[in-house]
Amino acid sequence: MKRLRGPVRNLLLDALSASDRDLVADELQAFTLERGDVLFEPGQDVVNIYFPGSGTIAALVLDLREGATAEATMIGHEGAIGGVISDGDKPAFARGVVQMSGSALRLAIDALASAQQRSAALRDHFARYADCLLAEVLQSVACNAAHDFDARLARWLLTLHDRIGHAELLITQAFIAEMLGAQRTYATRVIGNLAGARAIEKGRGKIIIKDRRKLERAACECYARLREHYDRVLPGVYPRPRGVT
Repeated sequence: MKRLRGPVRNLLLDALSASDRDLVADELQAFTLERGDVLFEPGQDVVNIYFPGSGTIAALVLDLREGATAEATMIGHEGAIGGVISDGDKPAFARGVVQMSGSALRLAIDALASAQQRSAALRDHFARYADCLLAEVLQSVACNAAHDFDARLARWLLTLHDRIGHAELLITQAFIAEMLGAQRTYATRVIGNLAGARAIEKGRGKIIIKDRRKLERAACECYARLREHYDRVLPGVYPRPRGVT
């Protein structure tokens, strides 16, 4: 992680009014985050909030038995990670880790708390985002319990495509298997099925979205339900890739 100069676009912050944005503007620090950067560990007090810029992806990841991990939710430039649902200064339950390198803004939780005391609209805005983030986690839990891996994978790829904004996703099949809690051989077979249907194309260290409509048909209803919830609670914040309405 290193300091960065220049503007960083984050849809959650962009949706604030100019007066509310001014309440935190001087406290926002821009950084470049690298893949693998750990923002906080389980058990650590969370003292900062990170707002990913366009193309930057962070995730809440849980450690499981025998060294396995699983992704609870991914966060891109539609949101924030760290101390959003709680008031911060609480031990983290999951690891906050960067999955896709890029820019981000960092804000001390104390600075956000101070700004929220001065603006009811700002408090409401972040409460709405906390609701959306919680809905995303809950939807993921239901999806993992009820839906086949094929549909879960399609949903996950669509979610990543939304946040990256372009068709080329720089991820490996091993990474997909790890994040979705599946055996690599099984994940590879399902990825091959999507490639055979020409929904995606496999490359070395990447997946390319070829036909988003096919991917949407392969996904479970969880994907559409979450987008609809964002649109009701925080209109205009959920990201759309270029060329997708």
